[in-house]
Amino acid sequence: MPDPSGAAGRVGRPSRASAAELTERILDAATVRFLADGYGHTSIEAVAKAARISKRTFYHRFDGKPELFEAVVRRLVGGWRAPFDAAPLQQGTIEQRLQRIAEFMLAAALSPQAVALHRLIVSEAARFPELARIISAQGAAQGVQAIGAVLAEEIRAGRLALRDPRFAAEQFLHLVLAGPQRRALGLGTALGTAELAGWLRDTIQLFLDGCRGAARAVRHD
Repeated sequence: MPDPSGAAGRVGRPSRASAAELTERILDAATVRFLADGYGHTSIEAVAKAARISKRTFYHRFDGKPELFEAVVRRLVGGWRAPFDAAPLQQGTIEQRLQRIAEFMLAAALSPQAVALHRLIVSEAARFPELARIISAQGAAQGVQAIGAVLAEEIRAGRLALRDPRFAAEQFLHLVLAGPQRRALGLGTALGTAELAGWLRDTIQLFLDGCRGAARAVRHD
């Protein structure tokens, strides 16, 4: 297959800019194919054809499909995290801080690409267990870390009594995401903007009521 990137006819290596552009083109093609066809039905040949490159050019940049998928997920998560990372998450009450974190996480989780990715993982994780590992390493772990840091501050200040802030952060993330995600996947009626706002408000209140109740119980023991 001729290499439309033109690399075969050049002397020396391509410039850093052109190499980066080629990698982005491969990732663009791979993202479309993975989300449309699934992991198992996406071949390197299909990605190379969509990116208008040879398989040889592909293998100069990626070892194979698992590494390609990880790069796709890393780029998707990076795009979803950009506004999250830039937000002032350290300011305000714990309710306000959890609200901001939850809003970012929920907006990312309900984006069309995230819903398609979630559907892919649910349908193919049994055949390709490495997919769950990649998603966990690139996505949810970052949110758990941010939430856990907020909870740890509250524990140090004596306002919460939790033995494991990371475990509590994981539970909070499940409370926030699970219901709206299921509905977005078609397992129920999708929540509208006002309904999502109410879901977040009530979920945060329920979570903090439970945590503060545990703190009162500890103080009275």
